[in-house]
Amino acid sequence: MKKTESVKLLVDGGSATAGPPLGPALGPLGVNTGKVVEEINKKTASFNGMKVPVEVVVDTSTRSFEIKVGTPPTSALLLKELGVERGAKDKTPVGDMSIEQVIKVVNMKRDAMLANSLKAAVTETIGVCQSLGITVEGKTPREMIAEIKAGKHDSRIKE
Repeated sequence: MKKTESVKLLVDGGSATAGPPLGPALGPLGVNTGKVVEEINKKTASFNGMKVPVEVVVDTSTRSFEIKVGTPPTSALLLKELGVERGAKDKTPVGDMSIEQVIKVVNMKRDAMLANSLKAAVTETIGVCQSLGITVEGKTPREMIAEIKAGKHDSRIKE
């Protein structure tokens, strides 16, 4: 009979270590922590410098493990794509993104989104830009969402 234990953690993408919080959580399960850390770092390398939710499922009878990697929040992906540390504190925009950059973030996050089309996912992501103080192609997120809904950018937003 298979008996599994699950450990959910938030790790630094691409640079997890066997120290806390990972080591102490995995130690009692009898799994090779070094191999787990190596596998986590491989799977989270594309999220370097961001906090990434990770679940390690360990079969305690065979000491085998499976790693499930979540995605960072949309806001963290947008800020990383823009190359800024944090969103706007006042009404001054922190940066400007192209629709192509928004689509890149959408593709990283698509599995975790509820949107049923690329167009809906793009508008959902641009909505997050509103709270961060990010403009899209020089327009406020609300203006850009209105243009997308009107079909002005359909040629650029294709499945």
